[in-house]
Amino acid sequence: MRPLLGRRARQRWLHLIIGGALLMPYFLVGTVIVGLYRTDVNVFSSPANQLIAFAYALPMAAVTALVPLARPLSVAAARALCGLPPERPLAEGPARTRQARVRSSAWFTLHVGLGGVISGMTLSLVPFAVGVMGLPFFAAVRGSPVLDLPPALDRTWVLALAPLAGIAMLVALAGCAAAAGALLANRAPVLLGPTPDDRLAAAERRAAELAVRNRLARELHDSVGHALSAVTLQAGAARRVLDSDPEFVRAALTAIEETTRRTVGELDTVLGLLRRDDRDGAGAPDAPSGPGLDALDGLLAHCGLPVAHTADGDPGAVPGPVSREAYRIVQEGLSNALRHGGRGAPVRLRVTVGTGELDIVLDSPLPERPAVARPGGGRGLRGIAERAVLLGGRTEAGPHEGEWRLAVRLPLHTPAQEQR
Repeated sequence: MRPLLGRRARQRWLHLIIGGALLMPYFLVGTVIVGLYRTDVNVFSSPANQLIAFAYALPMAAVTALVPLARPLSVAAARALCGLPPERPLAEGPARTRQARVRSSAWFTLHVGLGGVISGMTLSLVPFAVGVMGLPFFAAVRGSPVLDLPPALDRTWVLALAPLAGIAMLVALAGCAAAAGALLANRAPVLLGPTPDDRLAAAERRAAELAVRNRLARELHDSVGHALSAVTLQAGAARRVLDSDPEFVRAALTAIEETTRRTVGELDTVLGLLRRDDRDGAGAPDAPSGPGLDALDGLLAHCGLPVAHTADGDPGAVPGPVSREAYRIVQEGLSNALRHGGRGAPVRLRVTVGTGELDIVLDSPLPERPAVARPGGGRGLRGIAERAVLLGGRTEAGPHEGEWRLAVRLPLHTPAQEQR
């Protein structure tokens, strides 16, 4: 009896009853329409008129279910009561496209249609079956005008079989309800599942989330990687002259303190964005913000390398997003020079704000020996290239006249701004 009266069957039965309740307003409007031209009979006493009213109700239900918010309500009810398998996902959010609205309307119509039939059977057949089962025991029931038994059935053997007949009616009702519930559960993933447009929108959301998270990863890599490189170089230099040059050691320790303090602040900002995203539980984290070209002097002062800096143009004319990306590009370029560059020659940095473009050129000594690949390394130049491409710019990196040159050109107006 579990398929007929188990927990899942009872929940699906309740789901059908809810569908019948949702059908009632449309059914009542249908009876009013039928009553307008069938004035000779009572609509509720005529099964034919009730069927006509039912036929009027279904199109009205289908039209109202075209509302986009109808789908999330149907999805919530189906998930709670239909006993759907977890591998058959349903759509999220309102139905935005025509195809999704049509599918949602078809589901709602099927739900209220089957629900109306099962609700009507439940309301009428249950008391009738109980009355039939009571025929052998209560004479008043046998004479009830509700049952209106013909004299041919008022026999002993018929009355003896009456309880079995009543039970058979209830089992048949449970079977009909189970079959209708199974049909709804089978159609739910088809009619309430994600459409191709929904899948495309979900893929775009995931891509946006991954893009922002990749940007957060680049922020962490550039900020922390640069700080560790600078701190390692300054600490090593301070250790070598610890006894002979206390002033240099003091300056190196001050630079280490400033670098780590600035990096901890940037790290807290990025981790705060991730924590807020986890707490909110939805959507991509906000795009990280950070220092721009106005903070370049502080970066150069504590980078651990002698830098000859030349600036042409007005840095204030650089938009905020471009300025922040330019700062990170310079920071990563200095980190590469710290890790791989030769000693004894300064790094030359030229930042030029032109008409519509920002040029960054960083020249550093070539490595004294081939760089050794680090596990998980090699992300610096790729990260610089990714930053430039996202802004519609380009990068070049490689040997140039006996030095290593990193050249980056960024448009002052990003692709998103140009579209607006």
